Amino acid sequence: MPKGLDAVQDDLVDADIRRFVDAVGDAYAGHGAPADIASRRRIAEQVRKPWREGGPIMAESIDLDMDGLRLRLHRPVTGEKLPVMLYIHGGGWVLFSIDTHDRLMREYAARAGIAVIGIDYSLSPESKFPVALGECAAALDWIAEQADALNLDAGRVLIGGDSAGANLSVATCLLQRQRGKSLPAAMVLNYGAFAPEHLPSYARFDGEGYSLECDEMDAFWADYVDSGEQLADPLVAPLHADLTGLPPAFLAIAECDILADCNHAFAEKLAAAGVPVEAVTYRGATHSFLEAVSIAPLAQRAFDEQAAWIVETVGHDCAV
Repeated sequence: MPKGLDAVQDDLVDADIRRFVDAVGDAYAGHGAPADIASRRRIAEQVRKPWREGGPIMAESIDLDMDGLRLRLHRPVTGEKLPVMLYIHGGGWVLFSIDTHDRLMREYAARAGIAVIGIDYSLSPESKFPVALGECAAALDWIAEQADALNLDAGRVLIGGDSAGANLSVATCLLQRQRGKSLPAAMVLNYGAFAPEHLPSYARFDGEGYSLECDEMDAFWADYVDSGEQLADPLVAPLHADLTGLPPAFLAIAECDILADCNHAFAEKLAAAGVPVEAVTYRGATHSFLEAVSIAPLAQRAFDEQAAWIVETVGHDCAV
């Protein structure tokens, strides 16, 4: 919808990200109000489809099965034992898939020269906490077991995700630590949902112009848990966990996001726990801005900076 001159001048959102947000909003509006969760998911897949297309071409992309769950492996080159990142897609634990996030995974693979494995974890509200969390932890174990067969480096496994996927990434590390298992070498965390509290950025960036609204996020939290009491569980809200001993982390924080302050608080708590942290605030970015990589230099810069950090943190074996 066209904006008035004053609104355009006052808009904090990067112009290319604004094009993405408006296009996604218009696409959703064109489908009307979905009647049920299956319709919501189907529409979300359709709306996101143009944004997952194009981008890096992989040397190998294959779907795999882990006890009935679909995984997708992207390799930028063949014949090399590569570091691998388990990537956990966002969508409020309710929406999206490895299909909606396919381009994000390929961007990481190509730019950092690593393999990326995405997981189609079970979605809420049908499968509430801790089902998806258990599946993500199982995927880490599965990668370690299958590493030789898939020509992956079991000693250089990363974990990452966006929004709810960033939440699950941290919670998976906490669960693995609780179980006495080895942790990933690093965490890549994009505009994560780390706690349900309404911090000041909720008021600043609520509304349809910023990709994620307060009521929408509250509904996601409610769908994820069986009861309000579970929202105090550190495996649900990692901001309230003991973060000691977690892997080094890169946080991509979107300036114009209701979750911005939660991400700043999480970065500060990681640092206070002695965890090496690279926290970058992307000015003019909204929630989900990485999906705009096909049109937004800001998203491209974020991928490049994360890729450089990955290479510095865990190294890679190939030139892509």
